[in-house]
Amino acid sequence: MATPNYTHASLSSSDDTAAAAVAPASSSNPIKQRSDTAASVRRHTESFDNGYHFPPSYPWQETTKHGLAAFWKFVKTPMGAFWTFYGLNVVAWGGMLFLLLCNAAPAMCYPTCDDIDSPRRKWVEWDSQILTGLFCVTAFGLAPWRFRDLWFLMQYRLRGRQDGLRRLAAIHRSWFRLAGTEALAPEIGKDNVPDHVDRGLVPLPEKDMPPAPLTGVRAPATPVWKMDFVIWTMVWNSLGQVGLCGIMWGMNRYDRPSWSTGFLVGVTCVIAMVGGWVMFREGKKVKSIEGVPLSERDLERLARDKEQGISHYNNIKDKKPKKEKEQDPEKASQ
Repeated sequence: MATPNYTHASLSSSDDTAAAAVAPASSSNPIKQRSDTAASVRRHTESFDNGYHFPPSYPWQETTKHGLAAFWKFVKTPMGAFWTFYGLNVVAWGGMLFLLLCNAAPAMCYPTCDDIDSPRRKWVEWDSQILTGLFCVTAFGLAPWRFRDLWFLMQYRLRGRQDGLRRLAAIHRSWFRLAGTEALAPEIGKDNVPDHVDRGLVPLPEKDMPPAPLTGVRAPATPVWKMDFVIWTMVWNSLGQVGLCGIMWGMNRYDRPSWSTGFLVGVTCVIAMVGGWVMFREGKKVKSIEGVPLSERDLERLARDKEQGISHYNNIKDKKPKKEKEQDPEKASQ
């Protein structure tokens, strides 16, 4: 954070007081501004005490190139090919349904757009049936793991068993941290847990404990209510899909309420996205504090830029901290 610019309000000596009154404030002194800015940059670009430095940022062209290469490598795997095919189908059929609902094909409105036997209404039905089947893949395919998490959560909430929360901490170690773990020594990790460490601070099983933080700094404890929220959103997503299947496959399009399909699809999608967003935000927070692994390309880039005198901000975004931007003396003087 940049050092604030202060003017001397009071001095013990009358001469010093007069000098302070004549001297310009540091905010109007360009030499002082440059000095403060340089000191701030050095402070935020230095490595951590253990020598760790976050990966550097890359030009968008290079980032795009490597991102596409990584995606192609993923697609060539069986699981990658499956999820790519699945995602393309969701986007294609979902986009088609959106266009149909917007009456983007007037030629299908025969005799009218809302006639139950018009081509438009038939394609809306077929499209909805396909999307219902696609959503079953995730809602039902992940249901065993979602209800497993709910079982552990109920063990903790209803029976007060800490082991339930410890197991959840191991399962969701990418974004969840137990209370008290921020005080553990930085070298403690899944491969190094001394006997004197309170086992209540260690996820269960111990082999699934998060690795020691690369920065030497541990992320603070995650509020337990966020674990409740994530688990319940995922469970309700699966339950909502049950209701959607019942409506779509238990009733025909003549008897089915017109609002039911859109309502259930919207609710199940929104609650799953909100739960996923919480996991993403918390995971990003943990990574921004504990660090992320560096690739050979990152290490080479940091070493090369250091030789050339190019500095990188030592944070996950490789950008000037937001608070520092707000107090930037150069911008404040403009």
